[in-house]
Amino acid sequence: MREIFIFILFILTFPLLSYTEENGTIKLPKPKIKGGRPLMEVLKDRKTTRSFSEKELPLEELSNLLWAAFGINRPNEGKRTAPSAMNKQEIDIYVALKMGLYLYDPNKNLLKKIHNKDIRRATGEQDFVGIAPINLIFVADYSRMGEISEENKNFFSAIDAGFIAQNVYLYCASNKLGTVVRAWIDRDNLSKLMELKEDQKIIIAQTVGYPAN
Repeated sequence: MREIFIFILFILTFPLLSYTEENGTIKLPKPKIKGGRPLMEVLKDRKTTRSFSEKELPLEELSNLLWAAFGINRPNEGKRTAPSAMNKQEIDIYVALKMGLYLYDPNKNLLKKIHNKDIRRATGEQDFVGIAPINLIFVADYSRMGEISEENKNFFSAIDAGFIAQNVYLYCASNKLGTVVRAWIDRDNLSKLMELKEDQKIIIAQTVGYPAN
């Protein structure tokens, strides 16, 4: 009886947060878009973290985070929480988790599985990328950007990814999460691991998790 009590106590103290997958997707809870801390306080607390716990985020937190990053805030128009040049919405958010690589679908509010490999360590050159539970990879699909120059595609997609990254920073500051945006990436290797197409370009990555300290 004592052993059963200890086991139950262990489960309650250390809940298993691995996300449930069905038919290659993880359905996200509806994001909570009310409440939160005042903007000026969040700006005051915005900072970069480079030391992370392995603890996973609850699925509700992940859903809120992704919506804040680049979710749909005007459903009737399909427009998003971050701007994009000419409203091309060329940035896709890939989510590297321990249980695999996923693509965020803001229209259906779910994660689509790309594969079940843990590629977190390949998302950057820093050691902490393999420890933190979540690494977001911002990928520009140049095929959505129309007949503009390669230079402008590079320029616009970099700016647009920056807007999204700042949304993530502000959400993390509001919810006591740690984050750091990163450009030190072996893009050729990561592109292969992500099975990207020729028109898909990795712009930056961003690590998210609970601070270690």
